[in-house]
Amino acid sequence: MAQELKTTVTELPQSRVRVEVEVPSAEVSKALESAASRIGRDMRVPGFRKGKVPAPVVIGQLGREAVLDEAVRDRLGRWFSTAVRDAQLASIGEPEISIGELPGEREPFTFSFEIGVRPAAELGEWRGLEVARREPAVEDELIDSQIEQARERLARLEPVERVAAAGDFLVIDYSGSVDGEPIEGAQARAQLIELGGGGLIPGFEEGLLGSSAGEQRTLELHFPDDYGVPALAGQDAIFEITVSEVREKLLPELDDDFALDAAGFDTLAELREDLRTKLLEADETAVEREFREAVIDAAADAATVTVPEPLIEARAKEAWEQRLHALSHRGVSKDAYLQIIGSTEEQMLEGARPSAERALRAEAVIAAIVAQEAIEPSDDELLAALERSVEPDESGRVPDPAKLLTQLRRSGRLDDLRADVAAEQALDRLVSAAVAISPERAAAREKLWTPGSE
Repeated sequence: MAQELKTTVTELPQSRVRVEVEVPSAEVSKALESAASRIGRDMRVPGFRKGKVPAPVVIGQLGREAVLDEAVRDRLGRWFSTAVRDAQLASIGEPEISIGELPGEREPFTFSFEIGVRPAAELGEWRGLEVARREPAVEDELIDSQIEQARERLARLEPVERVAAAGDFLVIDYSGSVDGEPIEGAQARAQLIELGGGGLIPGFEEGLLGSSAGEQRTLELHFPDDYGVPALAGQDAIFEITVSEVREKLLPELDDDFALDAAGFDTLAELREDLRTKLLEADETAVEREFREAVIDAAADAATVTVPEPLIEARAKEAWEQRLHALSHRGVSKDAYLQIIGSTEEQMLEGARPSAERALRAEAVIAAIVAQEAIEPSDDELLAALERSVEPDESGRVPDPAKLLTQLRRSGRLDDLRADVAAEQALDRLVSAAVAISPERAAAREKLWTPGSE
C-alpha cells in the first residue's frame, strides 16, 4: 500500500485483542476510484461507450456514499489482512469487525476488530530435556506385507469350471428394479465383481456364492437405510443376475521370477533387502519426526501456557475447514466425506480439539524461544529457506528464489516468511538441546515420577 495503515492494539482477556485501524484518506480515494471504474464497466450512460464510463461520472450518477460503500466492502478484507500483518498478530479464528461511519472527502476510514491471538508461554527449562527416542527398525512382517501387496498387483484372474467361492471374481450381467420399475444406473453387462470385496449392497455378493458360469439367479435385497442415494434408501429391490464366468485369483509364486517381474531384481533375496533398506529409511524419518514432536511436547509440559477454550474451538474449526478445502480439490464434498467416515461435523470438531490445543501450546512455546533467543533470520537464511521449498510450477519451471524473496519484500509479506524461518530455527535449537533416552528408560521414569509426586 502507498501509505501504511495506522493500527492501535489493545490486549483483552482470554488471548484476544482489539485493533483500531485507520485507513489513510489517500487509500480511501484509491478504493473509491477503483470501485467506480469497476461499476462503470457495466453502466450505460448517454455519451459514453459501454465500459468506458469515467469514475467521476459513475460517482455523480450513483452518489459518492453508494460507491464508497461498495469500495469498503471490496477492500475491507485486504485492509484487515494488512492490519493483522502490520500489528504482527498471530491471529486465530474469525474476527469480529465493527465498521465506522463512511468518511467524508479527504477523511480517513476507521474500523476495528477483535480476534483471538496465539497465547503467551512462560518457558520452563527447555534445554537438556530428556525425551524418549526409539531406534529405527524394520520387522520381517512388514517386508512380508509389502511383498504380498506386490503379489496382489501381479495376480492373474483365470477362468475356472467350478462353483464360485469367497475370494473369486465373477463376470455378470445384472438388472435391478424396485416395485417393478428399473433402477436408474442399476443395469450392467460384463461387470466384474469380487465375492467378499464388500463393494455392493448387503446380500448381493453372498447371494452369488455357489453359482457357476451360465447360471441365472434372482436376488431379493434391501437397500440400507443410510444408502447414499436417498431415493433408494430403505427400499426393497429385486436383481436379476446372469453369471458369465467364474474367475479365480492366482498369485505369483514367491521365487526369483517374481522378484524380476515385481521390481527388476535378479533374486527374491535382493528384493527383500531393497525393501528393508527403503523401509528403514522411511522409519528413520518417522523416528526423527516423532522425536521432534515429543521434544516440543516436553517443552510445552515444562512451560506455563493457558489456552482458552474459544481458541481451541477456533483452531479445531480452522483444521476442519482446511481438510474440507483439500477434499474439495479432489472432488469430495463435505456430506460425502462425512458419510464415508460415518461421522458428523460436530464429532469431527470435537475430535480435533486435543490436537488443536496441543498445536497452540507448541506454537506458544516456539514463539517464546524465538523471543528469548532473539532469533532473527538473515536474508541469506530466508533465501536458503526458499531454495529448499520451491517446487516446479505447472510448466515444470522452478521459480527463482531470489525473485520470490524480492516479491515478498515488495508485497510486505517478508515478515511472514521471517517468522516461519525463525520458528523453524527455534525448534531446531530446542531439539538439538534435548537428550535422547531409550523408551524403556522413559517409561521407567514416568512410572516413578507420577504427576503430583515430589
